[in-house]
Amino acid sequence: MSRVVIVGAGGVGSVVAHKCAQVPEVFSEIMLASRTLAKCEAIAASVRERTGRSVAVRQLDADDVGQTVGLLREFRPQVLINVALPYQDLPLMDACLEAGVDYLDTANYEPPHEAKFEYKWQWAYQDRFQEKGLMALLGSGFDPGVTNVYCAYAQKHLFDEIHELDIIDCNAGDHGQPFATNFNPEINIREVTQRGRYWERGEWVETDPLSWSMTFDFPDGIGPKKCYLMYHEELESLVQNLRGLKRARFWMTFSDNYLNHLRVLENVGMTSIEPVEFQGQKIVPLQFLKAVLPEPASLGPLTKGKTCIGCLMKGVKNGKPRTIYIYNVCSHEDAYREVGSQAISYTTGVPAMIGAMLMATGVWRVPGVWNMEQLDPDPFMEKLNVHGLPWVVREL
Repeated sequence: MSRVVIVGAGGVGSVVAHKCAQVPEVFSEIMLASRTLAKCEAIAASVRERTGRSVAVRQLDADDVGQTVGLLREFRPQVLINVALPYQDLPLMDACLEAGVDYLDTANYEPPHEAKFEYKWQWAYQDRFQEKGLMALLGSGFDPGVTNVYCAYAQKHLFDEIHELDIIDCNAGDHGQPFATNFNPEINIREVTQRGRYWERGEWVETDPLSWSMTFDFPDGIGPKKCYLMYHEELESLVQNLRGLKRARFWMTFSDNYLNHLRVLENVGMTSIEPVEFQGQKIVPLQFLKAVLPEPASLGPLTKGKTCIGCLMKGVKNGKPRTIYIYNVCSHEDAYREVGSQAISYTTGVPAMIGAMLMATGVWRVPGVWNMEQLDPDPFMEKLNVHGLPWVVREL
């Protein structure tokens, strides 16, 4: 039995709190901390109503290392689950090192003033975590996270070498809003508007934002959807850890409505992260845009349809070519019925809980800083089937 601290009270934080509460044999005590205490209190009330369990709540500035250290020393958790903003990864890792607590996140660090997604800042903590006997698990969401584990599972059981990897992320849901993002608008728009990048024959190739597309026929009645090539952080570690890899790409679906709104906002400067002067003070246009867009957590009761996220892999097994597609389909409505959140939050929050569970129980407990594909995929894949994200392996 373990204590856990969850930092972040958005849609994903809500899912993590609900899912941790569902496994009292692992997580005996749960604390939820965020800058906005009212959000923590609302999530705690929902958890109590749905599971009968109590969640302690605390106001926390995750940028303040000393404040976080104080909370960790008081509550004494085995693991901290970071589902706050990616800008806060490093302060929370610093706090875990000082307080002697294992660390887990779902997205890699990026500087607040530059849309640059790299693991180098967190990989630099490897020696410090090893020396302290602590573990940091990076990217335990869906993508990154489950997609990394799918690749590790395929490398262990289905291929001798994986030569081509396409990670394909489809949200076929509809929330009925003119324009909204399914997770933090600031992070989502920074991600989508950056230049595309893929890995081929040992080097990175850049593309203009959303300039490459393909149509993919998704399973489970979703059907053909247009997908756009993007850069996504899991590629950075996967190209180092998959044997024989020659090409790796990431694709995501967007509706025409979403892209039209995004182009207009970009054209008028509302997606910029450069501060501008307004009525005597500096504001960041993208942060202002976030403030006026719908809160992603509010989309839960409105969103209908499914997500489908998976890995399409080509390679060889026993000297013969092979193509495998591993994927999950998640229903927005089912997710909302279970935990009060839409499937985007659900598919990120469930893997965060599973990663923390495997760390807390010692199944995944290796000092150092690790990406998901560096650990044994089998126990994680087993828990996905148990905790709401069943997967399918299809040979093509």
